[in-house]
Amino acid sequence: MREPYQVLVIPYKIINDDIKFAIFSRSDMKCWQWIAGGGEDFDESIIESARREAYEEARIPLNSALIELDSRTTIPVEHCAGGFIWGDDVYVVEEYSFGVNVISDKLEISSEHKGFKWVSYDEAMELLKYDSNRSALWELNIRLLRQTN
Repeated sequence: MREPYQVLVIPYKIINDDIKFAIFSRSDMKCWQWIAGGGEDFDESIIESARREAYEEARIPLNSALIELDSRTTIPVEHCAGGFIWGDDVYVVEEYSFGVNVISDKLEISSEHKGFKWVSYDEAMELLKYDSNRSALWELNIRLLRQTN
């Protein structure tokens, strides 16, 4: 049984002060988004869910450096894999956002995605479908810019 929350993980890399983000094209819809998924069981923490989802969807190593973002939102359960799996009384779930520093250019994507590409902040903002994805990107980008300056 999945836990009633969602995680959002934004892979990034910094090369010569240039920040790039890996954005993913969904297999089941025509949209671009970050890595997303939910908690697998009651013993898994939110950050463990983020690490697992990053590994499952893009083979990002489990020990990669994560940045926990302040960006949080609630999203309709119909936007989560499995829809109303938590019963008729759960309409929205919390979404927690993270950034993950990726060392390799090559990601091995799961069947949830038909492709990915490394893009700039501006290109990601144009491609992303969901406002929560854009808000999390904005926060991560500001944090990374402050670190590199």
